Amino acid sequence: MNRRMIIAMLGKMLCLEGLLLLFPVLIALLYQEREGVVYAGCALGLSLFGWVLNRIPMKHTRMYAREGFLIVALSWITFSVFGALPFWFSGEIPSYVDAFFEIVSGFTTTGSSILTDVEALSHTALFWRSFSHWVGGMGILVLMVAFLRNAKGNTLHILKAEMPGPVVGKLVSKVNVTARILYYLYLFLTCLEVLLLVLGGMPLFDSLLNAFATAGTGGFAIKNASIAYYQSAYLEGVITVFMFLFGINFNLIYFFLLGKFKAALQSQELRWYAGIVLGATVLITFNILDLYSSLWEALRYALFQVVSIITTTGFVTADYGLWPLFSQTILIMLMFIGACAGSTGGGIKVSRILLYLKSARRNIRRQLHPNTVVSMNMDGRPVNNGVMQAAYAYLVFYLIIFAGSLLIVTLDNMDFTSSFSAVATTLNNVGPALHVAGPVGNFSSFSDLSKIVMSFDMLAGRLEIFPLILLFSYSTWKK
Repeated sequence: MNRRMIIAMLGKMLCLEGLLLLFPVLIALLYQEREGVVYAGCALGLSLFGWVLNRIPMKHTRMYAREGFLIVALSWITFSVFGALPFWFSGEIPSYVDAFFEIVSGFTTTGSSILTDVEALSHTALFWRSFSHWVGGMGILVLMVAFLRNAKGNTLHILKAEMPGPVVGKLVSKVNVTARILYYLYLFLTCLEVLLLVLGGMPLFDSLLNAFATAGTGGFAIKNASIAYYQSAYLEGVITVFMFLFGINFNLIYFFLLGKFKAALQSQELRWYAGIVLGATVLITFNILDLYSSLWEALRYALFQVVSIITTTGFVTADYGLWPLFSQTILIMLMFIGACAGSTGGGIKVSRILLYLKSARRNIRRQLHPNTVVSMNMDGRPVNNGVMQAAYAYLVFYLIIFAGSLLIVTLDNMDFTSSFSAVATTLNNVGPALHVAGPVGNFSSFSDLSKIVMSFDMLAGRLEIFPLILLFSYSTWKK
């Protein structure tokens, strides 16, 4: 294992985080807030520490799969550990565990919060909190890969370890060019959303932060009432459209922009994703119809919440904790399904659900016709055994982590729905849960132990479990 290269890469990540902290410093200068001094100090300290680590000499710079996965896991942990310091040092979040939970929720684009009054935060803290969504949405190391110059070997290992989904491919022959294309597309869509929100009457600062949260499908609200605060069907419509778009595989969006509509529409995952959204919206609309004055109003709230939950964004416009149990159950199911592979969304992913269904159908046919050779295809291409083995391994570790986390969280002696939904929403990077941590609640009531466990769940969910699991494997660290 190339330990020196891993340390040097962590140094680069700290330098990057120091650079990113300059953005909230600019916000502090703009709004004349004293918190900017804390953020500037953290930026300087992280940059110097990162520079020292990056100066460690390396014998060779070749990167293999093991180094790639370790760099991703350790970088996200390092980013979170140090990213929480401004919240803590400024005193806006007095507990370091709470600050760590909040920033992990930000970087992993989960949106779960321990804050009881988000509007009490300074503009500086609000910006860093929402900006963490945007940074973590596409991936911290995808940005590094886009400009990586001193790591030889297959840097696709980093892209595979950080991008969500069972399969990650390149748009062009070079990985760093692929990463740049993804980030340019990400930036373009974010700017477009900011523009449309401003045209709808939302203040520029609010538009920018809500666009960050939408792009990363994170859902950190800057108002206590979330998006419901603005009371605008237009703004809700814009955010709904962009939540849906950011839940689509970015490769397909790239094809759409190139005019390759046929290639994009051939995606089974995209068709299923749209179908699930449509079906869930119709079912919930008619189930909650008695709670609202018209069919349009019920449809408006149902569509927003369905898209918000399946894309794991977590914005709210209605207290769905008051909806009938049927609608709440559908939303819980959507938490587990999640968005498309290669998007900024969380969850198990629609593509994996498709693979499991196709595998089940193949096994049933084999039981009926033992001598028949049954192939399994996705988008017209055969699915190899390696992809299926990885998908099953993911499910096994997912269930183990979920069960173990739930067992620990129940030590807080809260009701089962609150505990179950809290673990589900953090592991799937959704945000709000039900009951105690519901759309009008928060995670402040949970113990520090539960917050640490759920922070691990958020990281595991964002990194698709395997990079974190490999940290605990002896074979990963041996020479």
